[in-house]
Amino acid sequence: MLLFLNISAAIICAVAGAIAGNLWIEKLYREKNDILTFPHKISNQTQRRRQFLPPLLGMLFAYFLLSHTATIPDNIFNLIFIYFLVLFTITDFEQQVIFDAMQLPFALCGLAFCLFSGFPLLNHLTAALGGGVIFLILAILTRGGIGGGDIKLIAALGLWLGTAALIDVAAFGFIAGGIAAFILMVFKHKKRTDTFAYGPYFTLAALLQLFLK
Repeated sequence: MLLFLNISAAIICAVAGAIAGNLWIEKLYREKNDILTFPHKISNQTQRRRQFLPPLLGMLFAYFLLSHTATIPDNIFNLIFIYFLVLFTITDFEQQVIFDAMQLPFALCGLAFCLFSGFPLLNHLTAALGGGVIFLILAILTRGGIGGGDIKLIAALGLWLGTAALIDVAAFGFIAGGIAAFILMVFKHKKRTDTFAYGPYFTLAALLQLFLK
């Protein structure tokens, strides 16, 4: 019975989330067209996203609910965490942008999760502030290699994860992103002067950290 309920909840949340997510992304693409990297690709990207987003969310939600035992409120917060990270991954891969309109509610949910779960608030606030400042310095040193969206993403993740887990996520994201960038340059898909989306590697690292704990 519990298995059926978990699968049903995953399917319902995935379908509703995919519909809302696609509408939200399409709205932001229209409103923020001037900051998009590949605006000419929106039509094709939208068609593909409408096909893969529901099953992707369904698989991730179902896997989490079936492999983790937690209270209903904790499960809700964790599904929200997964949902936003998937949306961030998609927009950064598609257009190399993570929208502030998505990051703000994500950060607020992280703060609410921290307070509700009884995590040490100071630790999570320190992670958010420290991570944001460090990435701001890196953005200055790399002259834009780290974007503003990455800075805000790390700060928001700090509210969700705390210092220890955030360090793991940042380290894994940098290593995975560096390897991916190197491979793209070797096969001449990218040049040294091209921009590169690091955000998805931090979001994927955060998802792995959640699923493996």
